[in-house]
Amino acid sequence: MSGKIKSKKIVILGTGGTIAGTAAQAGDNLGYTAAQVGIGQLVAALPALASSRFELLSEQVAQVDSKDMDFGVWRALAQRVAHWLAQDQVQGIVITHGTDTLEETAFFLQAVLDPAKPVVLTCAMRPATALAPDGPQNMLDAVAVASHAGARGVVAVCAGVIHGAFDVQKVHTYRLDAFSSRDAGPLGYVEEDRLCLLRNWPSAHAGYGPLAIKNIAIEAQDQSWPRVEIVMNYAGADGRAVRALAADGVQGLVVAGTGNGTLHHALEVALLEAQAGGVRVVRATRCLEGRVLPKAGDALADSQGLSPVKARVALMLELLSKVAKA
Repeated sequence: MSGKIKSKKIVILGTGGTIAGTAAQAGDNLGYTAAQVGIGQLVAALPALASSRFELLSEQVAQVDSKDMDFGVWRALAQRVAHWLAQDQVQGIVITHGTDTLEETAFFLQAVLDPAKPVVLTCAMRPATALAPDGPQNMLDAVAVASHAGARGVVAVCAGVIHGAFDVQKVHTYRLDAFSSRDAGPLGYVEEDRLCLLRNWPSAHAGYGPLAIKNIAIEAQDQSWPRVEIVMNYAGADGRAVRALAADGVQGLVVAGTGNGTLHHALEVALLEAQAGGVRVVRATRCLEGRVLPKAGDALADSQGLSPVKARVALMLELLSKVAKA
């Protein structure tokens, strides 16, 4: 590396996940423990990053298995992302994250921050101790995206594919290419450190403008987050779970309907009762592809194309913003 001072920075924030996992045996890709290796160690293990034209900074925000992701980590992560985005010298941010809830974190960060710079979540399906770990290449690809001139918004990078925060969804339990962008398709690909872009970078959806209120979710304490749960439609579904949740004080319900958001009549009756009692109800679909197409006279609001888990995050943010305004 030359003696020239690097004027721009890439910040790498660690939150744990499989990418930081370890197993007792190198060939074990199942019996590992996630979130064991610090972000500094992960970065140091990639000498190729040192040749970047950007100065690299790393910070450990959390160290969790992403199945255990919680509101406290989201708040801390949003605070640190907002802090670094405000620095003029920061070109972009990379976040190492577990795959299980990556799509929810990506949507949350896009909704509350709508960043004008790239915020790139990356991950791994194999632990750091695997015979052929996928995390190192994913990190290199993520840095390439974060370094790209003109990049903006929250994206996820896995197995060389770039997914937007609104569309990304985990669709496979063990393959290295575990994510899809559903009907929308990927934003692009990383090809040997170069980007091949197919679509525009993500920005806040017009319909979600009220949700992208800065500092609402960032400043909220864990106990202040609205309680929103997900229920599902299926053969023989009834309303008992919905009535129990409503009686327990739930503030919002997302229902993962069948097909075009269709609901068993018994479940629908219970949801309408809950809605009449003040519970916000949103209807999504459990189908991997497609979206709920609303029709005139629908009694339950649709999720505007969001998957059930993202619709839950959106509803929490909407309820949280109303509390903050009150």
